[in-house]
Amino acid sequence: MSPLVKIRSERDQMSAVERRIADFIVENAQLLRDYSSQQLANALGISQSSVVKFTQKLGFKGYPDLKYSIGEAIARAAPGETATVSPTQETASSGLADRLWRRKCAAEEETRVINAPEAIQAVAEAIDRAGRSGRVFLLGMGDDDVLVRTFALRLATLGILAVHSFDMVRMTSNVAAAQAGDVLVVISEFGQHAALGKIARQFRERRGQLVTLTRHTANPLRTLADLSLVVSAHDEQPYIQPLLYQSAMQHLLDGLFVRLCEGHDDRRRQLLGNLERIQHILEP
Repeated sequence: MSPLVKIRSERDQMSAVERRIADFIVENAQLLRDYSSQQLANALGISQSSVVKFTQKLGFKGYPDLKYSIGEAIARAAPGETATVSPTQETASSGLADRLWRRKCAAEEETRVINAPEAIQAVAEAIDRAGRSGRVFLLGMGDDDVLVRTFALRLATLGILAVHSFDMVRMTSNVAAAQAGDVLVVISEFGQHAALGKIARQFRERRGQLVTLTRHTANPLRTLADLSLVVSAHDEQPYIQPLLYQSAMQHLLDGLFVRLCEGHDDRRRQLLGNLERIQHILEP
């Protein structure tokens, strides 16, 4: 994994000091060769030992090893590294739309590398099983509910009818009817909302399988999950960060949908038949 992608993807798990080091390295990656560990520490007003511990925590032997690895990544000019220049440089070299696109690409790449293919496959298989012999429940609040509704519609085209609602009272009633073999998929950016946690606990009491999709942070909802997928998306601008989260989460859900399509001929036939019927209805 590219060291810069690794740093960005692990940022949400870092302490405040570690995040300062991470942000400095990412924003000044091309200049890092001119910094010793002491100079980097002085620039941030922290101890040199903090820099060394940071590099070792990432799996490098020391700061020189990290610096060399980043230099190699920049020399290879991997696609994932094109978004590592500073905001000032970005504004000077490209338009706002191009800059946003590159940041979204970086968030999607970080999200991809922190979710093992086996974990994504396990979630897809759980949804597929529940769609055949049980029920799939979907839950999200606010902007996450938009993602839930879109995913529910896509599941429906595959013949998987999902029970979903943004109304917590109604969803509580729905979950009360859950049985073993059912799956509840909860999408929650921060995984902190008390109502979501209560419904998740109620669902597990019914012996259902809980799947959560949240940010790559330790949160109460994620600790309850039987299966969990995570998103890495951060930006110093408060109006950019939610856009990166939405984009990365949508990309993750799209990946689940594709896995449900591929390798299941009956699902694919159902999809094609439904798309044809939908097109017939929409025709004048």
